[in-house]
Amino acid sequence: MQTSIVYHSREMENISFRTTVLPLSDRLFRLALRITMNRAEAEDVVQDTLLRVWEQRSQWEQINSLEAFAIATCRNRALDVLKRAGRNTKSLDEVDDVHSPMPNVQSSMEAREQISLVRQLMDGLPEVQRTIMLLRDIEGKTYQEIAQALGISETQVKVYLHRARTKIKEGVKVKMES
Repeated sequence: MQTSIVYHSREMENISFRTTVLPLSDRLFRLALRITMNRAEAEDVVQDTLLRVWEQRSQWEQINSLEAFAIATCRNRALDVLKRAGRNTKSLDEVDDVHSPMPNVQSSMEAREQISLVRQLMDGLPEVQRTIMLLRDIEGKTYQEIAQALGISETQVKVYLHRARTKIKEGVKVKMES
């Protein structure tokens, strides 16, 4: 009887990992790719992140948000990869597109230039502001989730996001006026 309880407990951990953690793989990959700007390194970071989350399975019940924990682990691991390699992030234009190009053939040159400008401006932001913009504006995370993932307060998240958006808007405005 006790053997079946142990087996059942392990089975529940596997199901929890499968249903809660594995679906985060795409988000983790996009975050890791945005930081490392290298597909192979991003894949390694995601695998390492998933392994680290799995290794912490005995503490999952004490973790408020497993998703925030996974994001924070992924971010920290990706930053470690950059530090170890002694390099900064590249421009988004230097990396293969993560998503397929838009099928709209009528996309104007102006729209492409604006996207390129926003990418350049985002590349110029401090790393924490870039990460917060990515998590909030691209991934749709809440302020609370971002705060947990980065280990900062929600107020700090809002301040960093406001500053980042302001810099982007000002940069676009300056470019459009010239």
